[in-house]
Amino acid sequence: MTDPLLRRRLRRARLALSQRDQRDHAESVCQRLISSGLMHAAKRIALYLPIAGELDPSPIRARLQGRRRWYLPVLRQHAPGRLWFVRLDASSRFKRNRFGIPEPAARGRKILTPQGLDLILVPLVGFDAQCHRIGMGAGFYDRSLAFLGDRQHWQRPRLIGLAHECQRVDHIEPEPWDRPMDAVVTERALYQRQI
Repeated sequence: MTDPLLRRRLRRARLALSQRDQRDHAESVCQRLISSGLMHAAKRIALYLPIAGELDPSPIRARLQGRRRWYLPVLRQHAPGRLWFVRLDASSRFKRNRFGIPEPAARGRKILTPQGLDLILVPLVGFDAQCHRIGMGAGFYDRSLAFLGDRQHWQRPRLIGLAHECQRVDHIEPEPWDRPMDAVVTERALYQRQI
């Protein structure tokens, strides 16, 4: 169980970053991630709208706009604690979910389960060099991605955490339900999980 004091300290660290640092870090992460080749084959990519100092993934989408389909997470109403992913396009309309986070209002054909995605850019509160992640604490991503732990041969979606270097900790002891990232990218480094 993650120490609530650690989670608070890490959230304060990212909130303490200036707007300029936030923009510079987002651009650096974009450069590092695109040049890494980790996104090369991904056509259906989920990202997130940043809140509370999370690293902004929008430069990545702007750079790769015409070549990919982009999705945002939405809370599943009929499966509490799990996420669906809704296609993002020029006609997307937004509403606030129960946590006050904007999410696309579209339904129907634009919805994908995580299994339908090639890559998910995942927000986080903290991480370690082995690509373990501390999330906000509600477990939405872990529950939605639990299927990845059941199938060793499952190749997608690939999970890439986006973070500021100030969110790195020495070691995270993962819980059995925690899903490790395949990689975490910061303004200073690319961390890849060793299998």
